[in-house]
Amino acid sequence: MSDRRATPANGRVAAKWLKGQVTADRFVDGDVQRVVLPCADLRDAPDGARDRQVQFGEAVTVFENRGGWGFVRRECDGYVGYLSSDALGPAKTATHFVATPATHLYTAPDFKSPDLMRLGFFARVTVTSELKNHFETPEGFIPKKHLRPLDRPFTDPATVAQTHFGVPYLWGGNSTMGIDCSGLVQVALLACGIACPGDSDMQEAAVGAALAPDAPLERGDLLFWKGHVAMAVDPETLIHANAHHMAVVYEPAQAAISRIKAQGDGGVTSRRRL
Repeated sequence: MSDRRATPANGRVAAKWLKGQVTADRFVDGDVQRVVLPCADLRDAPDGARDRQVQFGEAVTVFENRGGWGFVRRECDGYVGYLSSDALGPAKTATHFVATPATHLYTAPDFKSPDLMRLGFFARVTVTSELKNHFETPEGFIPKKHLRPLDRPFTDPATVAQTHFGVPYLWGGNSTMGIDCSGLVQVALLACGIACPGDSDMQEAAVGAALAPDAPLERGDLLFWKGHVAMAVDPETLIHANAHHMAVVYEPAQAAISRIKAQGDGGVTSRRRL
């Protein structure tokens, strides 16, 4: 059975490249659009549960727009789901991303001017001109210090994860307003130009190379449990978003392993090195 999270087909419509593999009334190319809200839930069905989130400026392919919901595929990782039609707008080629925990769009290149929108880390924007202290975008002005060109990614995923320290835990969250374990790992890797799926089971199957169970941890190594993932910041310490602390926290690796096992979620299923 195909994984609905990775298969853009819902019976009524499917991606054209799935013809012959799935059953659908129509097979379409889809239209590339972008997210125009600061953050939007990517759901498993119209009005359904949140699977993941998408942020401002992200590109999605829209295969169907029906009843106020777009059936979409997230371009950065191929994740499939439903977005509110209000979250979708015309495509624009992103040039920069937010490289600080958050920033604001302003009406003018002046920090005292009215702010229009809060954008979280790794929101994508299109810079149209460069001023003394601000970049101009079609939506407003952003302090230059808060943006980084997409072609200059970070180089250390653990550093990116550490910038999220203290962010509140949110199941399915993908932003500095709220994030979960796999969302933290994904943004840490994507901001470093490393491909990464959205959920921890997908990440365990696709990211990095397997390590022996007793291999010493190195910075950036990933530890997986059933339904959970954490990243090493040094040989003895993990950073992860978890519901026990309801935040992104540091935790001694052995303490985390023991705690997770004691609470009934089992032992580490694999370790992987980027």
